[in-house]
Amino acid sequence: MESQGDSPDTSKPDPTDKAPAASETAESENQAKAALEPASIRKIKPAQPAATERQFRGMSRRELLKVAPVLALGAFAIPWAQEWLLNKGLGFSDWASARLFRSGHLAPTFSDSDLTPFAKFPINGYDVEDPGVIFENWTLTVGGQVQKPGDYKLEQIQALPRIRQNTRHICVEGWDVIGRFGGARLSDFLNMIGADTSARFITVACADDYYESLDMETALHPQTLLCYEMYDRPLTREHGAPLRLQIPAKIGYKQAKYLTDLKVTNVLGGKVGYWEDQGYSEFYGL
Repeated sequence: MESQGDSPDTSKPDPTDKAPAASETAESENQAKAALEPASIRKIKPAQPAATERQFRGMSRRELLKVAPVLALGAFAIPWAQEWLLNKGLGFSDWASARLFRSGHLAPTFSDSDLTPFAKFPINGYDVEDPGVIFENWTLTVGGQVQKPGDYKLEQIQALPRIRQNTRHICVEGWDVIGRFGGARLSDFLNMIGADTSARFITVACADDYYESLDMETALHPQTLLCYEMYDRPLTREHGAPLRLQIPAKIGYKQAKYLTDLKVTNVLGGKVGYWEDQGYSEFYGL
């Protein structure tokens, strides 16, 4: 029998004692291993950051690029930002197109077999198909930075070397046709009137109140014509008689019809062109 004064048997584990945690066990093992390492290699290793600053910046750029389209779309939803963004986009497009434009780079020309039949060449006007020009009284009034301002008759323009070319006419509405056009190079006419070709722009006004402008490099392009013929016949009223611009390096709305005035200038005075002033591209090279 056990006496009440005897000590309890400590050879058996006390059920109330808890087993050491797994993390404590692992830490003890690591400390034991470290103690066995030679002192020469037993060094404190600095903690490594989860990502370096460069990696963080790279991640930030990538994430920003991912969300940029969403941010841009969101900006378009803000009424006051819409016009600003559109104007900036058009401005950049015109800037890039102007830098890519080369006076020596010609638009494609085509054989007579590729021509769209004259009867199927679309008649596309700004306001009316015939503003009622009286051909006998018609002149092209020239002004601005020129040595010989004044009124020029069609016969004077026709006396310049005639150029005929089969080129594509592209409309901003989405259609295009290949036509045959004839006339004088605008560059030859500018030379005849003593134009200052260091000026920035050519502006034109039309009998139907349409107006347009060209940068000087486009005006001097060898395929830019003062056009008075189509398909080897005099220009018809519906297609802009007696004189129109024909510029295969530019979109259709730059090619004004029924010309009445031409000016060489450095300043557009707030008016670029009819459609440009409605929000269309100013340069629109092809």
